[in-house]
Amino acid sequence: MIDQAIVERIVEQAQSQITEIVSDYVNLKRRGVNYIGKCPFHNEKTPSFIVSPSKGIFKCFGCGKGGNAVNFLMEHEQISFVEAVIMLGRRFHITIEEKVPTPEELEQQTERESMMLVTEYAAKFFTKSLYETDEGQSVGLGYLRQRGIRDDIIRKFQLGYSPEQRDALTKQALVHGYKLQYLEKTGLTIVRDDYKADRFRGRVIFPILSLSGKVIGFGGRIIKNDPNTAKYLNSPESEIYHKSRILYGIYQARQEIVRQDCTYLVEGYTDVLSFHQAGICNVVASSGTALTLEQIQLMSRFSHNVTFIFDGDPAGIKASLRGIDMVLAEGMNIKVLLLPDGHDPDSFAKSMSGEELVEYIRSHETDFIRFKTSVLMQDSANDPIKKAQVIQDIIRTISVIPDLIVQSVYVKECSQLLGVEEAFLYDGIRKLKLKEQSRNVSRRPTPSAPQPETQARDLPPLTDNPLENEEREVLRYLIKYGSETLGPVTSGEEVRDMTVGEFIIHEIRQDELSSLNPIHNLILDEYEANMLSPEFVPHRYFVGHPNPSVSTLATDLIAREYRLSRIHTRYGDVKTDEDILDQLVPRIVTELKWKFLKTRIEHLTMEMKTVQEEGNNERLLDLMKEINLLQNALKLISHQHGERTIIK
Repeated sequence: MIDQAIVERIVEQAQSQITEIVSDYVNLKRRGVNYIGKCPFHNEKTPSFIVSPSKGIFKCFGCGKGGNAVNFLMEHEQISFVEAVIMLGRRFHITIEEKVPTPEELEQQTERESMMLVTEYAAKFFTKSLYETDEGQSVGLGYLRQRGIRDDIIRKFQLGYSPEQRDALTKQALVHGYKLQYLEKTGLTIVRDDYKADRFRGRVIFPILSLSGKVIGFGGRIIKNDPNTAKYLNSPESEIYHKSRILYGIYQARQEIVRQDCTYLVEGYTDVLSFHQAGICNVVASSGTALTLEQIQLMSRFSHNVTFIFDGDPAGIKASLRGIDMVLAEGMNIKVLLLPDGHDPDSFAKSMSGEELVEYIRSHETDFIRFKTSVLMQDSANDPIKKAQVIQDIIRTISVIPDLIVQSVYVKECSQLLGVEEAFLYDGIRKLKLKEQSRNVSRRPTPSAPQPETQARDLPPLTDNPLENEEREVLRYLIKYGSETLGPVTSGEEVRDMTVGEFIIHEIRQDELSSLNPIHNLILDEYEANMLSPEFVPHRYFVGHPNPSVSTLATDLIAREYRLSRIHTRYGDVKTDEDILDQLVPRIVTELKWKFLKTRIEHLTMEMKTVQEEGNNERLLDLMKEINLLQNALKLISHQHGERTIIK
């Protein structure tokens, strides 16, 4: 048991330092008196995780989790209250008397806690074997020093050595009361009937740490040259170690990543060590495997900027390129550094000083998509088929970028690099998004009883809407040019400045026009609600809309940039839309009104015939009056374009 006064002291100090504690796991930004960041307990694009220093609490408004610093560590590390208090006590250098657990106490521990205790014991055993045994010093330390790794780096990363003896670790752990079942579950011991052996015997050990610095697994590098034995060996998957969720070196790098706002990603353990030795500490390794979504999200919690460091192996580079789209899809900014031939990150970091290495990276790293385009085009410059495949590959890469501004920048740049029209790239992106949305829709279960509002919002464009074409043309100008200024607009005696969006919304609302297509109505409603906001950018808002029907329609309308519109063709215009917005916008609104009135008259005329057959003279008279009013309105619309002009 820990003395209650010590517990209260630790909890009180943790409450006053909650920002610093949480910052070890989350990249926090000041927002007024509080701090905000991405929640570490669920995947989110927009930060909803708040830390209040004055109150000493955290709260996520996305998943609902909240509490004090102790609760945060308990939830994040999946540990008990006592373990969280002990962890904080070590952080604050508060002495807590810890006793070695007896066999009875070990029996009472949960499986996860028992596995964590076993790996902690093993890490200490390996470190002791490295420094305090003849074999460890001659073989283990000898190898590390031969690789040029300093003692301070060895201790910083808790490197160790597992003796050649078949069961050295297993035997010692059992003597100290640790159970064989947990040695086996953590992968430290291989059990075959009566045969027990240490998994990592004869290897230099690289402990793998969680974000809180707890040992959760190991990597081992064999010293002897044995072609029948794997050079590197990792802990197997277990309850406490999931290779796909952790990055080697993240514990040692996390604070520097936040400070530098950048992560350097390398491949192996020694690459990380050499960079730290050169004074570059914002570096992690994927341990030779393809990046997973969990690892990408882990990096993004500390910085949205990552630089991939590649050696000069062409096959390895091309294999890596295929997996980087996932990183772009998470909204991260990617650069690539290609090392000179004959170098890997380990050897290159040792070939120069830390200052020279930093300068080399800054001056030679390049944007990922530009790099990818250059690499792929090298093999396809004179082959049209291969070039077409490269273009499709680049389109796929650009399409996953969630930020539409960034996406548009890449479209413009890749258009020049690939020698194709921007419109072609946008069209390819649109088609890919449509395919993806179709796949998502096919996977989505059909709701048994959708609410009326939800049902309306998810409806696709109606095929029997007589105004579909006219409405889509109006929406195209609204979404694409809504923020453009028309100039002073005269309507009757009133003269005032209007944007394209304000003009269209004013005209539609004034005449109380509505659509049979609920998606069209939704766009108009949301445009009107947002158009006065200075942050509102119509095309970005609607293309990125969460409703796939809205985003698909907006993307389709915007992608028509280089096509002559139906309006241009009818009136013989050959200028671009931007040149004659003052003419086109009133014209397409007038056409919509004309078609609306014509359709209404046709509908009422059909109804009048039915009413006449039924002998309902009162209703017949009402219909005749309404039709007469609509016909008069049609006559007025024919003169409307002359009365309402845009002053240039």
